[in-house]
Amino acid sequence: MARLVLLQLTAALVVALIAGLLAGVTAGISALFGGLCCAVPNSLFALRLNSSAKKPGGANPMNFFIGEFIKIGSTIALMIAVVWLYHDLHWVAFIAGIVVILKSYFILLFRH
Repeated sequence: MARLVLLQLTAALVVALIAGLLAGVTAGISALFGGLCCAVPNSLFALRLNSSAKKPGGANPMNFFIGEFIKIGSTIALMIAVVWLYHDLHWVAFIAGIVVILKSYFILLFRH
């Protein structure tokens, strides 16, 4: 799980750098925010799932569902916060950051 989290954070930085080089600093910041809106909740979910699996009784399936619900809710809340608070948002870069992080799972799948 740690590799996936590091991959997502690295992908967020790479897409922000590319967006910044192609469309300017505002686009780079927007792409970084988009990526972090997905990567941060995924990281917290992985941490919660990992700690729950190490408990003596094993992983409880309800922990997974509750964690997934919290992850989706916090992702949406972060996206709304970015849209509301960052007035210079570059929408294409923001969405590109989100898509790259959501699709980063496939990169890790094909590495093996």
